[in-house]
Amino acid sequence: MAPAWAARTPFQARCEDSISKTISVLNVRQNGYSIDTSQSFRTLGQMHGPDARHPYVLGLTRAESRVAVNVDGPILYDSLSGYECVAPHIEVSLFYVPIIVYVGREFAPGSCAYKEILAHEMRHLNTYFDYLPKVEAVVRAALSRRFEGKPLYAPAGQAKALLAHEIDTGWIPYIKAELAKVETLQAAIDSPAEYERLSKVCQGEVQLILHSATTKSRP
Repeated sequence: MAPAWAARTPFQARCEDSISKTISVLNVRQNGYSIDTSQSFRTLGQMHGPDARHPYVLGLTRAESRVAVNVDGPILYDSLSGYECVAPHIEVSLFYVPIIVYVGREFAPGSCAYKEILAHEMRHLNTYFDYLPKVEAVVRAALSRRFEGKPLYAPAGQAKALLAHEIDTGWIPYIKAELAKVETLQAAIDSPAEYERLSKVCQGEVQLILHSATTKSRP
């Protein structure tokens, strides 16, 4: 916030006209994915957790989002007012660590059931990939509204510390909350109708495999 001066002072003019403008840079990085067929459907159920919407978890797509923020920028100091100004250079990186797509090991690669389960998981994967650029656009607009290409003012020695505090306590939680909204879209993919469809595909192949695996596990 600028000092409460009645008119633009020489210091304000120097800050606003001579140092570089506020810059916000957003980078989105897709790190690809891998397919893992080493886990049983029971293990996938445990990995999914207690919020699983179906007793059998045939496949699972696990994505972990990351937010990295780097803040820098030139500072000018005014000995008369005891204030300084900073033109923030904010670089935000949004990415997923390589996503892992699991298909239960009971479903042989290349089989009809495997292809159907993998196709379902690809919907989850593509939803994650498609959502990241949307978060970038939202965050970019929010940063633009907040900083408006102008320097920030603070008592001498405090500008960068205050900016870092704002990033840590405000912006990073905000960005993480925006990234988490993708889970609403993911939940819609796992609808009861979709689970019902998967249970009946390939002329009942999925149910037969689950029944066989369950029977073999009994004492």
